[in-house]
Amino acid sequence: MNPEALDDHGRFLTLADTAEVLNISVHQAYGLVRSGELPAIKIGSSGQWRIERSVLESYIESKYEETRRMSLWNQGGFSDDLPELTIDRRKH
Repeated sequence: MNPEALDDHGRFLTLADTAEVLNISVHQAYGLVRSGELPAIKIGSSGQWRIERSVLESYIESKYEETRRMSLWNQGGFSDDLPELTIDRRKH
């Protein structure tokens, strides 16, 4: 699904739409919602999950930021200075 196609879905996306945007399974999308990592609401008497498009876009941006920060952390070699984050190679 391309970003322009999201406009056709209105304000809220189904789990299937969300899974397609993220290129993951519906089961994985459901897991993100159930864990609270991806905020969603239940709609209707059957309680179908809906993800607001702006929330999904924010979630994606936060994942980009998380990846950027981890890359900077790894490039800076900070993890080498913390013994609990390094493997003692003498034991292996």
